[in-house]
Amino acid sequence: MKAEEVRSIARSHQIGIKGLSKANMIREIQRHEGNFDCYASAFSGDCDQSDCRWRKDCLTESKS
Repeated sequence: MKAEEVRSIARSHQIGIKGLSKANMIREIQRHEGNFDCYASAFSGDCDQSDCRWRKDCLTESKS
């Protein structure tokens, strides 16, 4: 997901995002939505959050 899409989601939740990286914006959204704030922290590509909207990007970022 592109950063602008993430910013749009954050704004829709009224989350302050000034100065945050894409990863930190996503973590803020995850917390706001009541989910684990675990974006890009999967070890060895393992993630049990199968319904997460960020899953595809997250697993890609975790490999970086």
